[in-house]
Amino acid sequence: MEKNSSIGCTVNNCQYHAQSDNYCTLSKIEVGTHESNPTKVECTDCTSFECKPEASCCE
Repeated sequence: MEKNSSIGCTVNNCQYHAQSDNYCTLSKIEVGTHESNPTKVECTDCTSFECKPEASCCE
């Protein structure tokens, strides 16, 4: 898949990371939250994230 130069990404163990560059290969991502009232960047998540099968992701 080709990189989407509109979506930067530095999460190398994501299934959709463009390995040659710090970009996402999806045409669109979903951003969500795990908080009821997000007020900081730490409160948001890329809900499009999928761990690569060979990666050892957080559990």
